[in-house]
Amino acid sequence: MPIARLTAQNQSDIKTADEFVRHIRHIGGRAPDHRYLNDSWLAPVLLLYLMVGSPVALCAAPDVQEIIRRSVIANEIDWKAAPEYSFTERDRGSKGTKTYEVTMIEGSPYQRLSAVNGKKLSAQSYNEEERKLQHTLTARQSESKGQRDERIAKYESDRKQDHLLMGQLTVAFDFKLVSEMRMDKHEVYRLRASPRKGYRPPNMESQALPGMQGQLWIDKKTFQWIKVTARVISPVSIEGFLAQVEPGTYFELEKMPVAEGIWLPKHFAMKSRSKIFFVIGHNTQADETYFDYSKIGPVKNQ
Repeated sequence: MPIARLTAQNQSDIKTADEFVRHIRHIGGRAPDHRYLNDSWLAPVLLLYLMVGSPVALCAAPDVQEIIRRSVIANEIDWKAAPEYSFTERDRGSKGTKTYEVTMIEGSPYQRLSAVNGKKLSAQSYNEEERKLQHTLTARQSESKGQRDERIAKYESDRKQDHLLMGQLTVAFDFKLVSEMRMDKHEVYRLRASPRKGYRPPNMESQALPGMQGQLWIDKKTFQWIKVTARVISPVSIEGFLAQVEPGTYFELEKMPVAEGIWLPKHFAMKSRSKIFFVIGHNTQADETYFDYSKIGPVKNQ
């Protein structure tokens, strides 16, 4: 069937596949001086070593489940704090980059275009963006209670869907500690995630997780996710829709500290490969960078 002839339901299938993916981050010290080794004390030391093991063995291996549990708590705090921050977002596409100033206006975010391909807007474009901003301010301040509640509910619904998907990452996979390393000036745990046998996705947003595998880099001190990646390794059908998420689909999220105890997104990238009617190929991608976070205070939705 030609793509131009897709019905409204078919377009919904495409959007659903895209929405899924979108919702879809040594013992120190010098070596001993061997000039002082002699039989009078070496034997007892060797005996003690054999009895209790090396100093490294005395250090218990980190509990992976405890690492994950504490990382979930840290992410919950971040999710609740996110609406209290304005930031700058740079989106990269096939034609270059667009930069936006993002802030909350009357309970939901507003994006204002500020640069294209790294260059400030012309006077004409700047004035047009100012006109749009003033129009939005006036419109939102003039809303009825029902209109306002509907707009904010849509924003909160999107946030909850993203939150649910990120939360499912910690229950849909079995985690294994691969290594301890340094990343971006942070000491981190690197964990490998593989699909958990018997996992049943509770909602549409998480239905592709059984077909994915990924990795987590978690800060040792704060248990924040520095980076998380996931990739589809086997086709997964989206229940109730004529869509299938294909291998090659992946996402990557990086986070950074923006305040004491708060980490927010630094970079998000995703590539979606799906099939509509299980035949028609459909690909989308995104590459977004976030910076210049500034706290604007608690958001009042009433």
